[in-house]
Amino acid sequence: MLNLSLWLFVGFALINLFFYAFFAGFLWRRKLIKPSGKTLTQPLSVIVCAKNEAQNLEKNIPHILSQDYPNFELILVNDSSKDNTLEVMEEFEKADSRVKIVNVLPNEHFWGNKKYALTLGIKKAKNDFLVFTDADCHPESNLWLQYLATAFNSQKQLVLGYGKYKTQKGLLNKFIRFETLLTAIQYFAYAHYKSAYMGVGRNLAYTAKLFYEHNGFVNHMNVLSGDDDLFVNESANRENTIYCTNKESFTLSDPKNTWQDWMFQKKRHISTAKHYKVRHKFLLGLFYTSQLGMGLFFLLTNILLIFKFEMDILQVLWLVMLVRYLVVMLVFAKATSVFNEKRLLPILPLLEWGLVTIQMLIFVSNQNKKPTTWAR
Repeated sequence: MLNLSLWLFVGFALINLFFYAFFAGFLWRRKLIKPSGKTLTQPLSVIVCAKNEAQNLEKNIPHILSQDYPNFELILVNDSSKDNTLEVMEEFEKADSRVKIVNVLPNEHFWGNKKYALTLGIKKAKNDFLVFTDADCHPESNLWLQYLATAFNSQKQLVLGYGKYKTQKGLLNKFIRFETLLTAIQYFAYAHYKSAYMGVGRNLAYTAKLFYEHNGFVNHMNVLSGDDDLFVNESANRENTIYCTNKESFTLSDPKNTWQDWMFQKKRHISTAKHYKVRHKFLLGLFYTSQLGMGLFFLLTNILLIFKFEMDILQVLWLVMLVRYLVVMLVFAKATSVFNEKRLLPILPLLEWGLVTIQMLIFVSNQNKKPTTWAR
């Protein structure tokens, strides 16, 4: 039993280290975007889909309208809101000719489906280059559109961006930002090695041509979430995808304020993963399994070694774990610098193993009850 537990720990640790080496390859070799005059002339359509987001729209839309970009329209999609979202949108439309409104009425076939509302917004767009963000976030700089526009070219039709969450006090905020950072490290690394599997709707761009070539969201319209990651998973290939990790291209969102709301959000996001391509499901599952398996067999092996008084082997076990931790710390030190995230490193072990536990609980919970609406 001891030998089996020890070898399983070593095996999972090696697999886990392989993934972190993979992530490190992206972090130290990532490519930055350099805006150029030629690309800044192409017209863009920025699309924001909102459901009961009146206050967020009032706060965040001015950040989009103040972008230092010469030619773009802003399409605001009201997805059957019950508050005064539509009235707020109309005020922006009156004040700025670049603003267009799509008012989505309740539809019994697509009730609560963000993809239906987004599709109507895309159909309203007059430009081929589409940029997406959410009502509860805003660009961190007025150069956001410049960087996304520069990323497009004759081959690159899909641009992945980074969506940060605001830094606030409390452990919940640290978990939210850590999970967002870890997810970003993964999807940017896969994109770097030409196997993009997801993006985030808070900061995403693609061409209308790509959208229509893949029949929009038709293949996963019945899945509540996935207007961002499932579309990327379906449409991305080795040649058409590019990522943008310049700090000027980040968006900033308001994080959830309660554990319940955050868990609900994560349940909705995790429920889409089973629809990914087989190779992506395998690799993402293997990374998570290596995290979970390594932790479980590390604890079990410690107990068995102490029980059998095998102190020499116990020291080796802890040495392996220390080396692994140093590698992970190095990767996250670089990642927090690249993505401008603060105050996460001092409690990295707590965040890492806490997140593994939370993800396991969400996975189990999702087997019994799935979210029924895209907004909460």
